[in-house]
Amino acid sequence: MTTSTSENTGGTTSPTAQGKASALRALHTPGRPLVLPNVWDAASARAVEAAGFPVVATGSAAVAPVLGYDDGEETPVEEMLAAIARISRSVALPVTADMERGYGLEPAELVERLVAAGASGCNLEDSDPRTGAMADVEEQAALLGAVRAAATGAGVDLVINARVDTYLHGTGSAEERLAEAVRRGRRYLEAGADCVYPILADEAGAIRALVERIEGPINILFRPGTPSLGELADLGVARVSFGHGLHEAVRAYAGRMLSAIRDGESPYSPDLFAR
Repeated sequence: MTTSTSENTGGTTSPTAQGKASALRALHTPGRPLVLPNVWDAASARAVEAAGFPVVATGSAAVAPVLGYDDGEETPVEEMLAAIARISRSVALPVTADMERGYGLEPAELVERLVAAGASGCNLEDSDPRTGAMADVEEQAALLGAVRAAATGAGVDLVINARVDTYLHGTGSAEERLAEAVRRGRRYLEAGADCVYPILADEAGAIRALVERIEGPINILFRPGTPSLGELADLGVARVSFGHGLHEAVRAYAGRMLSAIRDGESPYSPDLFAR
């Protein structure tokens, strides 16, 4: 992975920060997906870097419980941004941050604080994190457009991943949800997003249709039942996230270790992996 070393004259952003954002954007290649095992703290970020991944991504549903809160923008924005800053300082890689729907920040302040925290990209979702109500598509497009304009004004090539929640909170038949995801995804790309994230889309036919009909980089959440990484590549996916799945698995394994200690057993038994 390369980063820019030329002088940045578009704002106050450092060449290194701009280079990281550009590198992150360049890794969104349909058919050669950027794989993101989402992290929750500096230690997990360093583990991702040590494993050879080119980007670190946070997951709000993983970071929030580490900080002592529930997901759904229950974490005070100052604490979430501080966690992102610690993660960014701990690695040399680009960091893309899950910012739910922006934690109530105005677009310019959101961009300013993301850049100050060392983030090169962000996720923004189109439903209310507290109620699950879907945002009006034009309202969300305006938000994404304002974030893009603020990033351009700040001189940073911030990578915007627009989450589409029709498979999570939408209504109607499978075909109706697909059609709405396509409508929203295309509009969000027009507004300035770089990638569309139809979260919970996990059926191969639907994923192929999303790729073909949105006509832009598509992010898929990897979870049990999702096509394999190789299959997702063949479907034309550009980005694969693991959400809070890894953090859940780590917590579950730690729970088994604690139970073993409580019962007077070794917490290092290989049998724990099979439980």
